[in-house]
Amino acid sequence: MSDLIVIGFDSQDEATAALTECKKLEKEYLLDLEDAVVVVRGADGKLHLQQSINLEKVGASYGLFSGGFWGALVGLLCLNPLAGFVAGSIVGAGAGALAGKMSDYGIDDNFIKSLGSTIPANTSALFVLVRKSQPDKVLADLSQFKGHARVLQTSLSPANESKLRAALGQMAATAPAA
Repeated sequence: MSDLIVIGFDSQDEATAALTECKKLEKEYLLDLEDAVVVVRGADGKLHLQQSINLEKVGASYGLFSGGFWGALVGLLCLNPLAGFVAGSIVGAGAGALAGKMSDYGIDDNFIKSLGSTIPANTSALFVLVRKSQPDKVLADLSQFKGHARVLQTSLSPANESKLRAALGQMAATAPAA
């Protein structure tokens, strides 16, 4: 089962830096991310979500290739495979992009927006959904953000949450707002 961890940062750029660090840990096989989203709240108060997986591009790519294949196959039956390939590719890419835009993967976008709306202006938050990790090595690496980050929400066990808070320089769990 995956664990959700939400960490708030004092500046707009630190969540992106933390995500970059998490991706580096993923390449070293110390962390396995299912999904990650950076939320930035600008000076104007607007939320900006930066998904780590762009489903619109993935859908368009898949649609382009599958539409091209099926279009060429149908075009071959009609003795014009090139026209079928072109038409199938265009229709497939459009349909795939639309399907990618309409789908949601990993962390629920409504949850991200509702929790993201609680962070102050000119700050950011990192939402990560972790399949598995090497906690001691990951915490040691993430301790570079000590003093600049705070745990906003987590589904970790109390013991693991305490270790994460200690690595980020946060002593006790803050009481949730009523």
